[in-house]
Amino acid sequence: MTDRLKDLSDAGVSIWLDDLSRELISSGELKRLIDEDHVVGVTTNPSIFASALAKGEKYTDQVRELAGQGADVDKTVFALTTTDVRDACDVLKPVFDATNGVDGRVSIEVSPLMAHDTDATFASAKELWAEVDRENLLIKIPATTEGGPAISDTLGEGISVNVTLIFGLERYRSVMEAYVTGLEKAKANGHDLSKIHSVASFFVSRVDTEIDNRIEKSGADTSLKGKAGVANARLAYQAYEEFFSGERWEALEAEGARKQRPLWASTGVKNPEYSDTMYVVDLVVENTVNTMPGKTLEATRDHAEVTGDRVRPFYDDARQVMDALAAAGVDYDDVIATIEREGVEKFESAWNDLLKTVQGQLDGVAQA
Repeated sequence: MTDRLKDLSDAGVSIWLDDLSRELISSGELKRLIDEDHVVGVTTNPSIFASALAKGEKYTDQVRELAGQGADVDKTVFALTTTDVRDACDVLKPVFDATNGVDGRVSIEVSPLMAHDTDATFASAKELWAEVDRENLLIKIPATTEGGPAISDTLGEGISVNVTLIFGLERYRSVMEAYVTGLEKAKANGHDLSKIHSVASFFVSRVDTEIDNRIEKSGADTSLKGKAGVANARLAYQAYEEFFSGERWEALEAEGARKQRPLWASTGVKNPEYSDTMYVVDLVVENTVNTMPGKTLEATRDHAEVTGDRVRPFYDDARQVMDALAAAGVDYDDVIATIEREGVEKFESAWNDLLKTVQGQLDGVAQA
């Protein structure tokens, strides 16, 4: 029987799960995914936590305890989420050790309400790092304009970072620049560069969703639908290869620095007309991460056909797709600006939902 997830892993793609809940940990399902499905990391975001805590049952005792201590909603959310992430870090620690820190990682995000506040993001990153207190943690920081300096400052403290909400190529290049600047700060601060890891979460499906909508409205060639997300990501990998070369990078690499791996995010296919594994199989290339929601992981296990490197041989094809979209009147820069803004807004909304859910639980304890 073909082990498609093993084929994916053997092709150089680290399989991470884009989901986390207390039930996933306590039931042993997370460990099973690691043992049987080659999962080597976990990512979280405000939407994932909002969904997990809305179910609530596994969190009741801790909420009651925190309420008894007089914790407000912000402190309660902080405690609940860092507890889950700490426990997941412990489950993944053997993977971390076996891969010399490359995988076995769990990500937790600073509050998206801070996405446009550099100082608050930096302070939150340090607070989360100290509270979880696990070396296999990654702090997620949004790739907003204000997030860039916070990324560098956080890395400069020796803290590993997952840069999230990257949609466009120009923004991605600025993220890689922020990473290298952060490593240079870390070196100046006396940190061991080999212990600092980072991934750059490049979002895929939302690019197709936005561009497909514009094609539909404009009456442009519908044969271009469903092609932009993969093409954009392939060009991001080309930018990655170009960036991590040359004297500046080689000087850091000589000090033990590791390249910031591209992470394909938002890989759940939104349009049922498309293959449900297209953002997995069409983005297979070495030294990348693909973080998948559970349904995408299951689909990949069931029927994905991994056929080797699907990125580097297709740089010219990707450029042709983007040129054709531009000729059809699709404004790439406006697309990226739109989905960047909406990406932050969606996570802000999910965070507010999370706060409302937990406040409701705190109120319930108070009335009991």
